[in-house]
Amino acid sequence: MHDDLEFQTIKGFGGAFTESFCYTMSKMSEENRNKVLNAYFGPDGIGYSVGRVHMGSCDFSTGHYSCIEEGDMDLSTFHIERDKKWILPTLKKAMEINGAPLKMLVSPWSPPAHFKTNKDRNHGGKLLDECKKAWAEHYVKFIDAYWKEGVPIWAVTVQNEPAATQTWDSCVYTAEEEGLFVRDYLYPALKNSPYLNTKIFIWDHNKVMAYERARDTLKIADGLVDGVGVHWYGGDHFEALDFISRQYPDKELVFTEGCQEEAEQFLGKWCVGERYAHDIIGNMNHNLTTFLDWNLALDEKGGPNHVGNYCSAPIILDTAKDEISFENSYYYIGHFSKFIRPGAKRLGTSRYTEKIDALAVRNPDGGIVLVVLNREEKKMPVNIVYHREQASMEMPPRSIATFLF
Repeated sequence: MHDDLEFQTIKGFGGAFTESFCYTMSKMSEENRNKVLNAYFGPDGIGYSVGRVHMGSCDFSTGHYSCIEEGDMDLSTFHIERDKKWILPTLKKAMEINGAPLKMLVSPWSPPAHFKTNKDRNHGGKLLDECKKAWAEHYVKFIDAYWKEGVPIWAVTVQNEPAATQTWDSCVYTAEEEGLFVRDYLYPALKNSPYLNTKIFIWDHNKVMAYERARDTLKIADGLVDGVGVHWYGGDHFEALDFISRQYPDKELVFTEGCQEEAEQFLGKWCVGERYAHDIIGNMNHNLTTFLDWNLALDEKGGPNHVGNYCSAPIILDTAKDEISFENSYYYIGHFSKFIRPGAKRLGTSRYTEKIDALAVRNPDGGIVLVVLNREEKKMPVNIVYHREQASMEMPPRSIATFLF
């Protein structure tokens, strides 16, 4: 471990306030709602300080909805009444418990159906040319509405998973189309509003294609884009983050979504927590600044999800019994988020074997945090060398440990 080598600044950890999460929370007792939010955002929780919210419906909504009425081309019917029902009350309570506003990211899954070539929120389709200006202004209206509710918006992504045609809310952009939309519509709309400082992140999809997409989009919109959002569903591809950082050192790398799919097969499985830890370590050792989990909690099925795309979450809520189950992923994430504070700097580390994962940071108060992960089925010897001093130990099979200096 080399504390004279400093890399990127860690901005924070968090998760998404989906309608599914917030609706499920509404079915729980007030005591348990507070317990969940305290577990993430309270002083005795795991230190979350970042959040994400979808603009209009996504698959983790209780159904389809838009912020404007069908056929409205000039946004005259814009409203966020749906968000006021479950999402905003939950989000405001989380901020109250946190004692400060969260860094909030906004992502759309689809424009309104009548803004698209296929006239459907689902199944991909593209944004109509004649609707691009109105869609960009829609972002501004959404940001403004949240600010007026007391929720500052830190950043937006152009489109969740723009290369995926899904059976749920989705919209497809090529890299060039994404760049042109930023350059000609989204950035000008933000520039001409009170929200010019809102960051713009592109891609918001898997690491497997992140470098190619960033390169081709930034050829068009380089000076207008603040960073690149990535997901984990296509595999590790940590090197892609290095490629982006090398070519575009001023761009921030943000993990905007990841969850364990096929909830019924994985609830209670130890491998889920290990997947989170391995990905956080790999991403942050390759210049990622911010980690955003997907749903903060879901019901016992891994929903609700209006297209049956059930997934796991770090906290599972049994609404019939009013019971909370903390999955091992909650504790694995906590090994990072509870101890690595916003403003921390990643430090240099090296390993004698790929069988051990390790991440080291220096917090703003000067304290050093080292997280070590053993995914092997056997005990592994670990030697921590720091300033020529050595501490030796043996990590149990499939274990994680956080060391504070």
